[in-house]
Amino acid sequence: MLKRINWTSVLKGLAWVVCLAGVVVLMSFVGVKKHTVKCTNVKILIPGADNFIEREEIDAILKQSQGTLIGRKLEGINLNDIEQKIKSNPYIAFAKIYADMDGVIHIEIKQRQPILRVINAGSQDFYIDRNGLKMPVSANFTANVLAANGNISEPFGGRLDTLKTQLAQDLYRTALFIKSDTLWDAQIEQIFVDEKKDIELVPRVGNQRIILGNADSLEVKMRNLLTFYKKAMPKVGWDTYKTINIKYTNQIVCERNKLDSLAPKVYKAPEIRRDSAPATKKVIDSMVLDAILQEEGAKPPPAVKAKVKTDTKKNK
Repeated sequence: MLKRINWTSVLKGLAWVVCLAGVVVLMSFVGVKKHTVKCTNVKILIPGADNFIEREEIDAILKQSQGTLIGRKLEGINLNDIEQKIKSNPYIAFAKIYADMDGVIHIEIKQRQPILRVINAGSQDFYIDRNGLKMPVSANFTANVLAANGNISEPFGGRLDTLKTQLAQDLYRTALFIKSDTLWDAQIEQIFVDEKKDIELVPRVGNQRIILGNADSLEVKMRNLLTFYKKAMPKVGWDTYKTINIKYTNQIVCERNKLDSLAPKVYKAPEIRRDSAPATKKVIDSMVLDAILQEEGAKPPPAVKAKVKTDTKKNK
């Protein structure tokens, strides 16, 4: 007896053959089309508010790499070579280049996002981006980010590079944490590294130095500081303390200002921020202070203790 034909399987097989044939025909058409299509336009997309790289610089890279593009056949343009040349720019994190059948070459670029500007002990100036890579400063654009200076030995060779020292890695982690929190991003104005290699935070509200130490237990330390801000500072005043030491996770040690020195030394890096106008700063300071006092959900760890250390040296 003849076996009954499984028409379902036959139809499925035919469908796959037709689809495969269609793909082959389409690819052949694309290949033929590519031989005849000429470049009609170049569209460059650079999203974001930072302007480290301008369209004119991309145009210069294109001209240096492949010469004039418009009017040339697509098959004679090495898109991969253009992509590699663009990616070699230290301000570009990602680049995607493709051409459509209308002859338009699309260039999509993602810029690196700096989160910290570092001025090391040798006066070298560079950024650390969100991925923890060093990148050069730009003559065209200054990013509005935290600045760190002081006893920083991290070297910079003038190009994109990884972080070499533990201190630089701690600075990166600290800046990343501050940037991710809207309250601390507004309150912490600057970072300084003292002679003991301790990281110090310079606040916008208050004249004290906040001694962080290193980036270990960073979340706990900053939660302790917020609790101290909310419970102690409104009672004693924002300029009572010279230093607030939060480097030990189980306590906060404060040093009062001397009676004859109510304006303790504040270490400043070169002016970088754009919001330094007195009127603007006053408004921002008020907003930060209100945010600190109204912040909800900051629960203090059970072992946190606040100690006050008074400078007992007599004035000469």
